[in-house]
Amino acid sequence: MQILPAIAVDVICITIFAIIGRSSHQAATDLLGVVHTAWPFLAGCLVGTVIGRTWRHPLSLTSGVAVWLGAVVGGMTLRLVTGAGVQLSFVLVASCVLALFLIGWRAGLRLIQHARARSSTEPPARHLISRS
Repeated sequence: MQILPAIAVDVICITIFAIIGRSSHQAATDLLGVVHTAWPFLAGCLVGTVIGRTWRHPLSLTSGVAVWLGAVVGGMTLRLVTGAGVQLSFVLVASCVLALFLIGWRAGLRLIQHARARSSTEPPARHLISRS
């Protein structure tokens, strides 16, 4: 079952995003502060996971886009509803960083899998021995 590890990595990525954001604004990075910052994006991530039905192919880039859109749109909507800041600069930075994290780890994994598959199907290299 690949969905649980994928959800775990997504949660870790969003938590790292919250920690980086809080520390860049000199805000406390204690557990409650990080949870306060991360929860709207985690809730949006869950919505994106359900709407995108990412359990079918949790490691695909399409699933990454669904999770990312859910995290950004859902997260910003929840921040707006709860009176938290939703400035344009924050929306742009959050969108870029979350895309890098949520789609990026999947893209990196695909590159690694592709490289491994390619190296296992290539014939062994033949070395030419030069005679002097």
